[in-house]
Amino acid sequence: MTTTKQQRQTWSSRLTYVLTVAGATVGFGATWRFPYLVGQNGGGAYVLLFCLAMLLIGIPMILVENVIGRRLRVNSIDAFGDKIQDKGKNISQYWKILGYMGILGAFGIMAYYMVLGGWVISYIINLISGGLDISEPITKDVAKNFYELHIENSPWEIVGYTFLFVAINYIILAKGIIGGIERSVKYLMPLLFIFLIGMVIRNLTLPGAMEGVSFYLKPDFSKITPQLFIFVLGQVFFALSLGFGVLITLSSYLNKEENLIHTAVITGFTNTIIAVLCGFMIFPSLFTFDIKPDAGPTLVFQSLPIVFSHLWAGKFFAIVFFGLLLIAALTTSLTIYEVIITVLQEKLRMRRGKAIFFTLFGIFLFGNLPSILGDNLWKDVTFFGKSIFDSFDFLSGNILFMLTALGCALFVGFVLKDEAKKELSPTPNSLFTKVWFNYVKFVVPIIILVIFISNLI
Repeated sequence: MTTTKQQRQTWSSRLTYVLTVAGATVGFGATWRFPYLVGQNGGGAYVLLFCLAMLLIGIPMILVENVIGRRLRVNSIDAFGDKIQDKGKNISQYWKILGYMGILGAFGIMAYYMVLGGWVISYIINLISGGLDISEPITKDVAKNFYELHIENSPWEIVGYTFLFVAINYIILAKGIIGGIERSVKYLMPLLFIFLIGMVIRNLTLPGAMEGVSFYLKPDFSKITPQLFIFVLGQVFFALSLGFGVLITLSSYLNKEENLIHTAVITGFTNTIIAVLCGFMIFPSLFTFDIKPDAGPTLVFQSLPIVFSHLWAGKFFAIVFFGLLLIAALTTSLTIYEVIITVLQEKLRMRRGKAIFFTLFGIFLFGNLPSILGDNLWKDVTFFGKSIFDSFDFLSGNILFMLTALGCALFVGFVLKDEAKKELSPTPNSLFTKVWFNYVKFVVPIIILVIFISNLI
């Protein structure tokens, strides 16, 4: 373990770390999932609860995973090992089960996440080639027919596009955590911001845009219920990539002088800002062209092409929009892959190239292919009434991530104790550190248990 620590690289600056974490936590959570959930759950009411949930559970849990990750600066399994330095007492090996659960969760999410990337590439290519012609206004039926023909009923086409997305990840990952991921994120994240701001400005200048802004920002307090708030708390875990080792892995490359509190606040704030901006990118245009915002998961893929077909230079803006989705997906997929790759390198002593191949090919073969075929050729194969695609989503998002996050909070509160405070801050007896520690130890586990139980009933 000592050798691993000595060889471990560190981020070149706080900015590059924050950009990488922002990329890891933005992804489809902000650009695809957040907007459709807002549309389904009362607009401004959901946005308000999301911001509150980020403060109540998001930032405290970012700090939990940062403390665990930087403490030993190893992979997301061994991060739960070693000993308590002050007492010289070995930590039970059973805590490493949390790391293995995180790996299973990472596999589960990547099993379907990469397929969504394949969908996005399909839209980009068809927009460029004219396979999806939006030079003239299209109807709901046209958008739906394209989705059914090219997404649901063209499995081998999606297999090819998903493989292309995996190959892009492979090329970047092969250059390493710093040379590949960090260097790519330096360019990808600013590009994502430019695309995002451009789309927001375009949509806010549409006639009737303010009606969409009102729906998006003005809370309907009658829609705020305890059940909705619990649901939103759960979505924050997905939005911040909590519970499957991403933040533990990324923070293991942080130097010991870095201020974890500052980086956690910046991470939570950045994720919230990007998610909120994505809403401004979508809802004004929906209301301008009288399209219902409650389309659910198909909002981006079936409703927005109709919007773009009504816009001046709609094809250009559609390509920019789906390009933005692809960048967001890429910055997230790179970091989730890295969780598993780092484990293979450090636990099995695999060369990086071999670890990358096993990770990407294994997930493609046993995750991506079943997810794609589960919507058509294997549509009769279900688990607890859910398709293969939805089963991966449910198991990873509602069970594995929640249990892993619960375990992380308990590990910090009841195992690391004072060591966690010292890792968090050079002033472990400060008011903030004491409040955070007791909140994580006693309150956060209750919140997670409530979310977990509500997801199962």
